[in-house]
Amino acid sequence: MSTIATTETANHAGKYLTVAIDNEVYGIAVLKVREIIRLQKITPVPQVPEFVKGVINLRGRVIPIIDLRVRFGMKAEVTERTCIVVVQVAAGDRSIQMGAIVDSVEEVANLSNDQIEPTPDFGVRIDTAYLLGMAKTNGRVLMLLEIDRVITAEAMQAVSARQG
Repeated sequence: MSTIATTETANHAGKYLTVAIDNEVYGIAVLKVREIIRLQKITPVPQVPEFVKGVINLRGRVIPIIDLRVRFGMKAEVTERTCIVVVQVAAGDRSIQMGAIVDSVEEVANLSNDQIEPTPDFGVRIDTAYLLGMAKTNGRVLMLLEIDRVITAEAMQAVSARQG
């Protein structure tokens, strides 16, 4: 299995938007990022998972909003740097825009293949399906998110069904 992971991480070099979530740093492929906006009023949607905060009206388009901090089981405090990263994600046979609440946006990191390693085996049942790998940059470890997998397919379908 680690051979598969090594092969997969070899294809992940490129630019990543680095974001902070509860003092940890994550990377989202820049090609998936559409824009970064300030936190704004979110209209709640009933009967969705706790990490789905609701929807916003973004220039006439209804965009579902998830809180990555809640999704990852971290504390979710709003500060002046809290913002929404709008990403394009695969939802079944189509692609939709979703907003992801993060504590702050850091920078764009250009990562090479030799900086990226496969996600380690933690030896316990930890779901790492949402991670592309780990990157070493500027003396820190950056967790690279597979943003399409961060949200379960079921949750995404529930939100997009209510959206359309």
